[in-house]
Amino acid sequence: FPSHDIEGDNEIVVDNIIPILPLRNTVLFPGVVIPITVGRDKSIQAVKAAYNKDKLIGVVSQKDGNIEDPTPADLCAIGTVAKIIKMIKMQDGGTTIIIQGKKRFELLEMKEEDPFFKASVKVLIEEKVSKDDQNFLAYLSTIKDLATQIIQLSPNFPSEAVMILKNIENPLFLINFVSSNLNVEVANKQGLLEENNLSQRAEKLIQYLQQELQFVELKNKVANKTRTEIDKQQRDYYNGRA
Repeated sequence: FPSHDIEGDNEIVVDNIIPILPLRNTVLFPGVVIPITVGRDKSIQAVKAAYNKDKLIGVVSQKDGNIEDPTPADLCAIGTVAKIIKMIKMQDGGTTIIIQGKKRFELLEMKEEDPFFKASVKVLIEEKVSKDDQNFLAYLSTIKDLATQIIQLSPNFPSEAVMILKNIENPLFLINFVSSNLNVEVANKQGLLEENNLSQRAEKLIQYLQQELQFVELKNKVANKTRTEIDKQQRDYYNGRA
């Protein structure tokens, strides 16, 4: 996960009107790399058009992931311009794309709906936070600590996730990377993406991480208690007490 990419994106020129790719149940953050399985015909057309031009596509989340054929009203207004790094044709006829988020944008107006969505957009400029802002530095340190604890307590996270986390030096990418991997509702992730004030975004993220850590700790406590009881029952059984 190249974190420097997010800073080196100033050379990326985003057209005023770009193809739009609606995502179900996923929020893409700048800097983050994710695979997406593209199944809907409209989406495949949008991806092909972007891939054949400058490989840039506007990724937005659906307000409701269950909607099969979204209208412009079903799409969130803030999304992330993504670069299509790779397009893979699957054996079942579907298409998987590897995309990397580049810059947040606001969807201004839907210009075309057929054969795919095309909209006029405005790229959002990220605010810079002073390197001497002690409050913000404390937020970043807290985010790393909480995320590390969650990873260590969760069996479904790969162990190298802690190393990735430790090596992230770019504050904006740290916030985006952790937000992307948060175990919260899509609407909450979308709220993080939409928050323009970086300190407030970090503060919101910390609240979610604290809730997640409490949940993981509780889950482990319950699992350990159950395991202890099963062990005790087995010991009783073998000791002829059952």
